[in-house]
Amino acid sequence: QVQLVESGGGLVQAGGSLSVSCAASIPTFSSYTMAWFRQAPGKDREFVAAISLNGGSTYYADSVKGRFTISRDNTKNTVYLQMNSLKPEDTAVYYCAARRTSYSTYSFAYGYWGQGTQVTVSS
Repeated sequence: QVQLVESGGGLVQAGGSLSVSCAASIPTFSSYTMAWFRQAPGKDREFVAAISLNGGSTYYADSVKGRFTISRDNTKNTVYLQMNSLKPEDTAVYYCAARRTSYSTYSFAYGYWGQGTQVTVSS
């Protein structure tokens, strides 16, 4: 059974940095495209970033491009999201997700989800 557990969220001031992690209990972790989504109160869940099976390709939403970096360590079954130059509008619950085929920006395309971790950026 696939389980994803996020960690590392918290409170940070605007302009600051924060890193979140997602540990996956997937025997074949390197066979899954991994992604981060986020959901702010009253808003739909939105795509943030995704990374290919071996980490060679990454994809970002325009709103975070140049500020966020997604990475993965297949030896540790973990995917990371480094967030720099944070803005109050980045405040949301951040979720990691996994799927076995190529990346998608649609949340319904992912079959496995973590429970989420709260990121709050104060102004």
